[in-house]
Amino acid sequence: MSSNGRKPVTQIAQARAGITTPEMTRVAEREDLPAEVVRDEVARGRMVIPANVHHLGNGLDPMGIGKMCQVKINANFGNSAVTSKLDDELEKLRQAVHYGADTVMDLSTGGDIDAIRQAVIDNSSVPVGTVPIYQAVQQVKAIEDLTPDDFVEMIEHQAKQGTDYQTIHAGILREYVPLAEGRITGIVSRGGSILAQWMTYHGRENPMYERFDDICDIFAEHDVTFSLGDSLRPGCISDACDDAQYAELRTLGELTRRAKERGCQVMVEGPGHVPMNLIEENVQKQQEWCDEAPFYTLGPLVTDIAPGYDHITSAIGAAMIGWHGASLLCYVTPKEHLGLPDADDVRDGVIAYKIAAHAADLARGNSKARERDDELSRARYSFDWNRQFELSLDPERARELHDESLGHDAFKDAEFCSMCGPKFCSMHISRHLGEEKPKHFTGEDELIELTDKS
Repeated sequence: MSSNGRKPVTQIAQARAGITTPEMTRVAEREDLPAEVVRDEVARGRMVIPANVHHLGNGLDPMGIGKMCQVKINANFGNSAVTSKLDDELEKLRQAVHYGADTVMDLSTGGDIDAIRQAVIDNSSVPVGTVPIYQAVQQVKAIEDLTPDDFVEMIEHQAKQGTDYQTIHAGILREYVPLAEGRITGIVSRGGSILAQWMTYHGRENPMYERFDDICDIFAEHDVTFSLGDSLRPGCISDACDDAQYAELRTLGELTRRAKERGCQVMVEGPGHVPMNLIEENVQKQQEWCDEAPFYTLGPLVTDIAPGYDHITSAIGAAMIGWHGASLLCYVTPKEHLGLPDADDVRDGVIAYKIAAHAADLARGNSKARERDDELSRARYSFDWNRQFELSLDPERARELHDESLGHDAFKDAEFCSMCGPKFCSMHISRHLGEEKPKHFTGEDELIELTDKS
């Protein structure tokens, strides 16, 4: 029994009791792992299966996050106080899931947040995460008006609604706030800045830290996975790996152990903005200090000078941190630092991060990832264009770019693209070395004529 007298329902509690749940079996099937391996990893806390009991049976397809799994990606969306509406957010959800997001987070901060969240949960086959402090703030006139009960009650409200994981900013302590004063960008976490303001105004400790056991009881009842928020993550390269970031990370390790002891699943959030030479260090410290809990990272961005292209600057860091051991990569869109992403931005962000996650899987020796690369390469060498499109991360875009310049039906089986044309394709030449008249050059004159017209 749990500390509050209720029968444990969480995946970790059941795994520790030797129970292989249907969710563990589904994860084993998806990851090509023995079910007992999944159960043991969940029991150790090295793998989480975010699956709120209220979302199970409501369209959720369980998935695993951890070292033994393929690297996963998360897509954030949600309205703001100044733009977007419910239909927009559902379209972002559709785009995110269609292009391969493994989890999504609704970060709405305006309008009818409850209605948006419920619609997202009802329409999502992947786990849904939230940051409950945003809605708590929306319901008061000023941050200072919030009470500790307000924080906890909002967490419970969203747990009952069916959120599979929640970002809980319990690691930023009052003593850590001054550590961020010398930074270029200060505190860039919205939740972290809200709590820093609350603590500074009231002269009291972080209520999420003080009420952490109460939050654990709520999460244990509904099986909500902790995503322990990195309130003091670096917001620029200059601030990476400073005393503020690492002080909080040590506290997140303490909270990880406390949550697991109370039968809760836990993953830990990470930076942020980190230069490439310090990425491995971030993973090593998180894994050591947080008992190998799954690491959930935003990027990291490896440079600060590319507004409008931060899906690229961050995907570079995401691939590297995934290679070194992060388990869930939170995407960044081209709109990062500039505005609220639309559906097209969501697509660009998801694809950039699917590339990063797949590259990390390759570097980690994942055989399924390698098989897909090899199969696409074989299709490319045999000029099986349709199979290339099918195996690509964005089949629609691949087909579109191919057909822009060679859209005529005559090119559907052609052994060249518009880069080299029919006479200069190295792979075509390689495939037909020594042949006097390659059979695929039948109708060469007509193809050349069509190419010229294109």
